[in-house]
Amino acid sequence: MNDIQRFLAHAIQLEKESARRYAELAEAMDTLGNAEVAEFFRQMSHYSRLHQKEAMERGGFHDLPNLAADEYHWPNGSSPEAAWGHVNPGIDVLGAMSLAMHGEQRSHEYYQTIADETADPEVRAMATEFADEEAEHVVQLEVWQANLAKLTAIN
Repeated sequence: MNDIQRFLAHAIQLEKESARRYAELAEAMDTLGNAEVAEFFRQMSHYSRLHQKEAMERGGFHDLPNLAADEYHWPNGSSPEAAWGHVNPGIDVLGAMSLAMHGEQRSHEYYQTIADETADPEVRAMATEFADEEAEHVVQLEVWQANLAKLTAIN
């Protein structure tokens, strides 16, 4: 991807989907009665909305870009965040964390691949920045997963 506007349109869509998925996970955790994990997912949804807003501002978009489905160039034909599918309302905490982890890992890989393959220095810099942000999210999820695994082992 060698066009900054196209890159940002993809980033906006990815972050929009991420925010929605995290909101779904938060709702599922509320249903499960786990307020702490629900709040974490709400916070992650908020971060995704902030990233979406930042990408819109950087691209000068006042409204969400409206690309046709075939104008997006996603790995395996769908956005890294759309690959989650629908969140099962009966999902458990570890399953929710696993879904979130896979989404963040796919998003990181997506941005990193663009950074590695683009010929455009502006796209490379921004894709690297976005990949680094996704890597931070992976680390946050790893910490949560480790703590939850410890609690599960104790119980």
